[in-house]
Amino acid sequence: MPTYASNRKAFHDYSIEDTVEAGLVLEGHEVKSAKTGQATLTGAYVTIRAGEAYLRNAYIGRYKQSAGLETHDEIRERKLLLHKNEIIRLQNKTKDKGLTLIPLELYSHKGLIKLKIGVAKGKKQFDKRESIKKKELKRKIDRTIRTKI
Repeated sequence: MPTYASNRKAFHDYSIEDTVEAGLVLEGHEVKSAKTGQATLTGAYVTIRAGEAYLRNAYIGRYKQSAGLETHDEIRERKLLLHKNEIIRLQNKTKDKGLTLIPLELYSHKGLIKLKIGVAKGKKQFDKRESIKKKELKRKIDRTIRTKI
């Protein structure tokens, strides 16, 4: 299960409450481009419109070896493949609690490109500082354990 792109900044800016796996509608050259590592999820988000989910503002670059793609839009809106009940559940969560849908990871599963979506709540500045302190403390403890062994 190779990972093609991940949104590491999402874990810093948001607290992830739930995750959902979704398929992604891509063109052939976009699949090749994502597999070569030309995809970025930073700044991307998921919207639900007319009963369908869309990935917005995600960058998937132009495949270098393909010809005739001068008009390719790298940050176009891409449709997500979810069951209707999953879409309704996500839509209800985002409406009621003020949560948002953030793409976390773009990866391959059984030969298909999948997107892991997180139902996230934005962190305040003091929450971000607290999580940084926890990470540094854990790193320091791991470092001391390694040196004593």
